[in-house]
Amino acid sequence: MSPSAMLIADGHLPAKDGTYIPAGSPIAVKEAVLPFKRFATKDGRFVDSLLGPEMRSTGEVMGIDVDFPRAFAKSQAAAGSALPTSGAVFISVADRDKPHLILPVRRLQQLGYRILATSGTAAILERHGIHVEVVQKHTDTQNAGFGRSIVDLITDGEVDVVVNTPSGSHARKDGYEIRAATTAADKAIFTTIAQLSAAIGSFEAVKQGGFDVKSLQEHAKDRAVALAK
Repeated sequence: MSPSAMLIADGHLPAKDGTYIPAGSPIAVKEAVLPFKRFATKDGRFVDSLLGPEMRSTGEVMGIDVDFPRAFAKSQAAAGSALPTSGAVFISVADRDKPHLILPVRRLQQLGYRILATSGTAAILERHGIHVEVVQKHTDTQNAGFGRSIVDLITDGEVDVVVNTPSGSHARKDGYEIRAATTAADKAIFTTIAQLSAAIGSFEAVKQGGFDVKSLQEHAKDRAVALAK
C-alpha cells in the first residue's frame, strides 16, 4: 500500500491531498440550503428566492458521484429541489441573458422537456428553431382581468422547472410572483444562466435512472484503492 493510501486508512489526509487527483476519484458538489420556505406573510406569500449579500444559509448538503452531472443532481435533490425526469420548463430571462440561453434550452427540448416562455423570451427562442408555448405574464392577466398567468400554472402544478433572471420594474414584480410561487410549489428554480448551464448534464443523468449511494467510508476506501495503484 502506498504512503498516501496508508494515511487515509489511518484517518488522516493523504500527503498529496489537493495536489494530485487520481483517475476515477469522485466529484463532490456542495449546495447551500436556504430558508425561503421558513418565512411567509399571513396570506401565505413566501420571500423572494433571489440571493443577495445579506443572505445566510441554514445548512449545507453535498452530492458525491463519479462525475459532475450526477453529483450536481444529488446536491439539488438533497437541498429539496430534485430535478424532474420530464415535464415543463418555464423560461423568462433578462435581455442580457437571452443570447446565452439558446444552447441549454435547445438541449432541454432535445431531452423531451416542454418549453414555456413569456412573449419576449419566446421570440428569441423561436428564431433559433426552438418550439415554445407562450404563456401570459402575471401583470398582463392582472391588467386584462382574464386568463391564466404563469403564476397560476406554477401554483396548479403544471410547471416543473423555472428559469428566471429578472430586470426592470415590471420584470421585478413578475419575477417575485414567479419565484414565490415556485418556492411554494417546491419546484426547481434557476436564477442565473450559469446555474442552468451547469445543470444541463444533470437533467440527462436523472433521465438515465436512479443514483448509486455510497457511505463516506466507502468513498474513502475507494479513494485509497485508487491512490494505491
